[in-house]
Amino acid sequence: MRKNVKKLIALACSTIMAAGLLAGCGGSAASTAETTESTAAETTESAAAETSTGGGKVLNFGVQMYSDGLIDPTSQTNTAWNCMRFGVGECLFKFDDSMVPGPWLAEKWDTEDYTTWVITLKSGIKFSDGCDMTASAVAASFKRMLETGPNGSSTPEKFVPYETEITADDEANTVTFVLPAANQNFIGNICYPVCEVIDVEHTEDWNNNCIGTGPYKVVSFQDQVGYEMAKNENYYEDVPYDTVNIMFMGDASAKAMALQNGQVDLVENITNVSDIQTLQADDNYTVDIASGVRCGFAWINFNGILANDTLRQAVQMAVDHDTICQSNTIGGLYTAGYSVLPSTLDYGYDKLTNTYPYDPEAAKKLLDDAGIVDSDGDGIRELDGQNINLKFVSYENRLLNDFSDAFTLYLAEIGIGVTADYGSSDDQWSKLVAGEYDLNNNNWTTVGNGDPTEYMANWYSKAEANYCGYKSDKYDALYEQLLAEFDTEKRADLIQQMQQVLIDDGAALVDGYYNSSMIYSKNVGYAHIHTADYYWLSTEIVPAE
Repeated sequence: MRKNVKKLIALACSTIMAAGLLAGCGGSAASTAETTESTAAETTESAAAETSTGGGKVLNFGVQMYSDGLIDPTSQTNTAWNCMRFGVGECLFKFDDSMVPGPWLAEKWDTEDYTTWVITLKSGIKFSDGCDMTASAVAASFKRMLETGPNGSSTPEKFVPYETEITADDEANTVTFVLPAANQNFIGNICYPVCEVIDVEHTEDWNNNCIGTGPYKVVSFQDQVGYEMAKNENYYEDVPYDTVNIMFMGDASAKAMALQNGQVDLVENITNVSDIQTLQADDNYTVDIASGVRCGFAWINFNGILANDTLRQAVQMAVDHDTICQSNTIGGLYTAGYSVLPSTLDYGYDKLTNTYPYDPEAAKKLLDDAGIVDSDGDGIRELDGQNINLKFVSYENRLLNDFSDAFTLYLAEIGIGVTADYGSSDDQWSKLVAGEYDLNNNNWTTVGNGDPTEYMANWYSKAEANYCGYKSDKYDALYEQLLAEFDTEKRADLIQQMQQVLIDDGAALVDGYYNSSMIYSKNVGYAHIHTADYYWLSTEIVPAE
C-alpha cells in the first residue's frame, strides 16, 4: 500500500474491535462500533495499516457525512441510505437502472388483490454474524421498523402502513404482508432503504453497527471521521474488497484533492466544475455522471411568514433558475426546472405551466400592490410591521449552499432579506422536522420506490412526512385518488395535476434536477452509479486487475 494511503487509514480508523465481533445466533452480540477518538489517537500508523489491510484488497472511499454517519434504517431517511450505501443492509427486492424491481434477498412475490403479498425468500442467506436469515427474522425486522419508526423521522408508514399484518412461515420460507388497503406498488415500496432487513435479535448498537446481510460489516466507527468495514465472510456472492475505509469528506474540493494525491480511490459527488473538468482530462481517473431522478428544492414553511400568498409568489418570481443552473458555479450539474418532479420522468412535465416565471419587476409590483413595501428605506420590505428576513437552512452537499447563496442575492434585489443557516445534513433535517426554518434546501430522490407517490406525500396534509405544513384540499383529493388508482395512464395524469397544484401554490422553491456522479482512480477497475443512487458499496465496485 502507498504510504499516503496508510497515513489516512491511521487517522480515519479507530481501534479494531477484535473480540466479540461475531456472536453466536443463540446469544447476544457485543457492541463493536464504539466511538473512541482517544483510542484512535493512540493507534500507531503501522499497526492501523497492518490490521486494516491484512494483506487483502482495500478500498478507500471519500463520502459526504449524512446524519452524523448513523446507520439505523428506522431513525432517519439519510441513516437508512447510509446503511445500504455502506454495504451493510439490503432489501428483499431492488431496482435496476430502469427503476424496475427485481429479486435481492427474496426470489419472488405473489399477490392476487394487491392487499395480500406473499414474499418467497432466497434460501441460504445469512446475516454478517453468521445467523440464518429466516422468514421469522425478516418479519421481526419489518415489525421493528413499524414499531420504532414513529420515534424517528424516516416515516416508514409511507412504505409499509403501520396497520399491516406480517406473518412468517419458516418452513415455506415465506413472509406474508396483509395491507390495510390495496397498493399496486408495494414491491417498489419495500425496495426503499428504510425497509432493509436487519438481524433484530443480535443487533445492539443500532446507531453504528446494525447487523445486515450486505457484502460488508462494521469493524469500527469514529465519530465525524468514518468507518472501517470488513468483508462479510458469510455473503452469498464474491466480495471484491477485504477492507473498505469510509472516510467522511464534506468539502467537494477536499474529495478531489484526496483522490488526486492517492488518499482515496473513489469519491461521490464532486460538485466543483473545475475539479470535475480537471479529473475528466486526466486518464488516471474515470468520471461517471448519470442523469438521475433527484430534485433539488427548498421546502417552504407554511406555518411561518411564507404562508402569505403574495410574498411566496414574489419569491418564486424573483429567482432566475436558468441562469443559476448554467452558471460557472453549477456548470450544468443541474437542469433548471420548476416542478418538484424532474422533466426526464414521464409525468407530463411538458404539459405543465410555470405560473411564476422569472420576472423581478412583476414581483416588486406584486409586493407593492399588496402594501409589502420598504417604509424605512433600509432596503428590506416589511410585513406586519417587521422586516422580512427569511431563515434559509441548507448544508454543503450537491451544491445546495450555492443555490441558497444565489437565491439570497436574487431575493435581495426585490427587497427580501435572507439569513443563511448552513450546517450539517443532520442540522438541516432536524430543523426541517422541528419547523425551524422559512426555506430549507435539500436534494431528494423523487421515485425512490419506483413511483413518486411516497415522495409526493411530502405535501399531503395528512402525511407524517408533511414537514412544511402545506394544506390544499385539491391536492389532498388528487393524492387520495392516486392511492386508489391502479391504471398507469390515469396515475400519470393525477401526478401531472398534483404537480400543477404545487406550482400554482408556489409550494416549493425548486433548485433543479441533479446528475449524480462517481469519480475513481485507476486502482478501481469498475464502479457504477445507479439511477436511484442507492448502491454505493454494491459488488459492482471492483478492484482493477
